[in-house]
Amino acid sequence: MPFAPFDWIDDEARRRAAAGLVRTLRPRPAEAELLDLASNDYLGLTRHFEVTAAAADAARRWGAGATGSRLVTGSTALHAELERELADFCGFEAALVLSSGYAANLAALTALTGHGSLIVSDAGNHASIVDGCRLSRAATAVVPHADPDAVRKALQAHDGRALAVSDSVFSVDGDAAPLAELADVCRAEGAALLVDDAHGLGVLGEGGRGALAAAGLAGGEGIVATLTLSKSLGSQGGAVLGPARVIDHLVNTARTFIFDTGLAPAAAGAALGALRLLRREPERADRAREVALDLYGRLTAAGLTAVRPDAAVVSVRAPSAEAAVRWAADCRTAGLAVGCFRPPSVPDGISRLRLTARADLSREQIATAVATIVASAPSRVS
Repeated sequence: MPFAPFDWIDDEARRRAAAGLVRTLRPRPAEAELLDLASNDYLGLTRHFEVTAAAADAARRWGAGATGSRLVTGSTALHAELERELADFCGFEAALVLSSGYAANLAALTALTGHGSLIVSDAGNHASIVDGCRLSRAATAVVPHADPDAVRKALQAHDGRALAVSDSVFSVDGDAAPLAELADVCRAEGAALLVDDAHGLGVLGEGGRGALAAAGLAGGEGIVATLTLSKSLGSQGGAVLGPARVIDHLVNTARTFIFDTGLAPAAAGAALGALRLLRREPERADRAREVALDLYGRLTAAGLTAVRPDAAVVSVRAPSAEAAVRWAADCRTAGLAVGCFRPPSVPDGISRLRLTARADLSREQIATAVATIVASAPSRVS
């Protein structure tokens, strides 16, 4: 037999194709050719001249890359400035910037738990949380979606250090977690609460300060938040926010911080520029939510099944994975980019079009997008 150690990959590829689950990269041009309801640029800032100018200025001053890990040469005064302003804006004592939101979740989950502790994780949590739980060496109890009572029961069954973790806004359906109830449960059971606010920052709370600020939980002693700089702030990177002693602990123990190259200065500069712009223009957060509700109202009025959005994500059900792929492709042909979520990205197995509202969309663009989605809908959902 010839040596062929990767023949199994061909079998996997055939199974994916048969199930309609093949994923492909599609490089986009620099100039937008499609109306974009697929990206996470909720506030329309990724091409804003102030944000791109801040990125360019940072690159010219600090260089193209961070040059090393944050604990060696990769931490600049710009990183520290961004951390101070993020913590102040979101209502926390301290912040730590990492290279991605994924790395931020891995850092928080692995550094704040460990062998002998318990993580209670919502069934709808993002893959980065799932992976963080796996890497933590802690026991993990996955509980039904948005169910504080299930969290309580899981915590009560454990004797020792514990942490509950949830997205603030779930990336698939765009529904919000019951954060106040979760915080009450964690407080009563002596557990920490970790909230991934990737889809809440810039959209929820006064002026876009996030879901924890909206719930009155920001800055609480037992509360830690993670977030991304790649959505509402239009840049790249992630952060952990919480009490200063928690952040100091991460600096000393979080492997995705210690052993990773620091966030590039251009990304840090862009995120800081976007944050300052949001401070001056807090109405962008309100507008993103208005656009999401407008999309939802128009789509459901046309007979489609959609989940009422709590933030800026609008989820529209498709009858199958194959139908979702075809629907998204037909939208693209008609000039509209939409997200297409299929298993295994969706834990409930229901395929969807995922639309992201942007604060800079006009009413005319919203009407065009809805008309395209409705006209392209598979017969079983229209």
